[in-house]
Amino acid sequence: MDISEETFIANLGIHIRQLREKKGLSQQDLADDCDIRKTQIGRIERAEINTTVRTLVKIANALDIEPKVLFDFPLK
Repeated sequence: MDISEETFIANLGIHIRQLREKKGLSQQDLADDCDIRKTQIGRIERAEINTTVRTLVKIANALDIEPKVLFDFPLK
């Protein structure tokens, strides 16, 4: 399977938003829990940036999930 980086990052952002909303968290709540800026969460969710693994681990911890769950999404 061949997928572009842009498509993967876009799908990752959508999945992070879905997981955040499922937990009932606002972008600000998640940002506070990760000790990053709200604007960064928004940019990740909108696929405007290719975030670091370090930030993804912070997001997973804040969502109380294993980091691998962040990558468990269907490719669209």
